[in-house]
Amino acid sequence: MKFRMKRGLAWVLAVVGILAIAGLVAGPQLIKSWDTPLGPSLGLPTLTLGPTATRWLPSDTPKAVAQVEGTPKPIPTRTPAPTATPKPLCGGPPTMYLLGIGADNRSNDYLYGLSDVIRVARVDFTIPRVTMLSFPRDLWVEIPEISEHYGITHGKLNQAYLYGGPGMGYYDGPGGGPGLLARTLDLNFGMRVDHYGAVNMNTFVKMVDAVGGIDVFLEQPVDGRPIDDKTEDMGFFEAGQQHLDGIHALKLSRVRKKYNDLTRGDNQTLVMCALKKKVTSPEVLPKIPKLIASFQDSVQTDLSLAQISQLACLVPQLKSENLIFTGLPKDILEPSRVYDPFNKYRTFVYDTDFDIIRDLVSEFMAGTWPTQPDEPSCP
Repeated sequence: MKFRMKRGLAWVLAVVGILAIAGLVAGPQLIKSWDTPLGPSLGLPTLTLGPTATRWLPSDTPKAVAQVEGTPKPIPTRTPAPTATPKPLCGGPPTMYLLGIGADNRSNDYLYGLSDVIRVARVDFTIPRVTMLSFPRDLWVEIPEISEHYGITHGKLNQAYLYGGPGMGYYDGPGGGPGLLARTLDLNFGMRVDHYGAVNMNTFVKMVDAVGGIDVFLEQPVDGRPIDDKTEDMGFFEAGQQHLDGIHALKLSRVRKKYNDLTRGDNQTLVMCALKKKVTSPEVLPKIPKLIASFQDSVQTDLSLAQISQLACLVPQLKSENLIFTGLPKDILEPSRVYDPFNKYRTFVYDTDFDIIRDLVSEFMAGTWPTQPDEPSCP
């Protein structure tokens, strides 16, 4: 099945890169909390093993056969020599599943907000390889553990993060908004994650400004001007080379009204690739103190500094063909509308076959889909 990078977003790598800088600089002062999660845990059984954990495997050696008088003596069999399994790099686990969230709130407290960017990264520390799967925010799903509040049982996928946030007070389980979103992905699609990271719009703006802006090249102009009095003005971006500060990078990433979510995904990929390039460039080194200050208490994650350092160690070792972005196939997403009892209106959703998505998620988690990119990870 063909896949596209249209919905791909280098969010996780960009955030991990900046968190790693902060961790490496501040690490000596925070050595006591090196292995302490930076935020509430998801409270889900993890699918991966730690760097020193071992897993029991059945032996290939045949069990002893009792010798009965008059029966032939069994022919000894040679147990094949075990194949050496490559050791995970950077002290990480064999695999790690990260839920990446782009929240649409502007404050730093993460009390409210919809998850308008939903990506899961499968990080393989052995190959090494990072595969990112995007989930459309407009999937109509069952949302668990909050039915006692206003009778909510279903909603859009991006509403799970909102309903789980402490500001709403609907969800009492672990992990807050990321925790309820993770449980919603698991319930509907069998997508189980180990950890999460969320970045809101205010943090994104600070991220871009802290590195002195980004440079992007637009093959065509992007028109984000309002289409009615209810539409926020995102501005107009000329074709060609552009230098963007944080506000304009955010606006380019949010342009949608005259296009669609696929176009917005393209713009987000362009912006985040430019940010990743800037963050990993030598010129950003003098800005490290500003970066650390910008991200103090501004990123929502349950990763520890130790895990962030493992991810940061892995990124430079990734070959371009092992950085893969994908999304659900367009041909299984049928535009539709459904009545939202919470908001009391018919809202846009994608009608789709959840069994197909479950099969794709199963292959994604097993590392068998996708196996190679259709196009380079970044322009």
